[in-house]
Amino acid sequence: MRCIVYLCLLVLHTLPLRVQAASSPYDLHLQVYPNGEQFQIVADYKVGLSLCQSIIFIRDYEAAKNFPGIKESKILSRSGNQVLVERVVEDRILLFPIQMRSIVQYKELSDYVLDFEQISGDVKYYKGTWRLDPEGDGTRFQFRANIELSSIVPYSMAEYFIRTQMTKRFEAMAENATQRLAQKQFVCK
Repeated sequence: MRCIVYLCLLVLHTLPLRVQAASSPYDLHLQVYPNGEQFQIVADYKVGLSLCQSIIFIRDYEAAKNFPGIKESKILSRSGNQVLVERVVEDRILLFPIQMRSIVQYKELSDYVLDFEQISGDVKYYKGTWRLDPEGDGTRFQFRANIELSSIVPYSMAEYFIRTQMTKRFEAMAENATQRLAQKQFVCK
């Protein structure tokens, strides 16, 4: 019996975790794929912003402190299309408080693509891309990243943290963008 339970857990662990916020007005999709010690995160959501407004929103690095868990986000330097941002994340994994610091380098490759990579910090590995795709009367924000948390965080706890916190963060981002649009905070030339 123990062998059957273990086999079932092993099979379930290798399947991608999919979350679709059924009640979300932002058509949020999130998939988390375990990949060795890392997790691949694939997510997207749609907001009623024009491409120009979406660019302003995604490049407002310091506004990230308005999203759940992000306590600090400040630009350290800007050179050409590269921006160094220091972030402090404070959250909980189950009952345990965590704090993670990182310095992330963003590369504004085009109006549609924003690459990022942690160059120092508490996470072992964090690298990915934001893509903006105009879609109907809005823009679809597409997020792809690979992340490896510290080995002191058990794998199953890390998986739970990523799935729940990233869903909350993406929903908050979409909601924040919608609120800022209503307040006419995006000025496109």
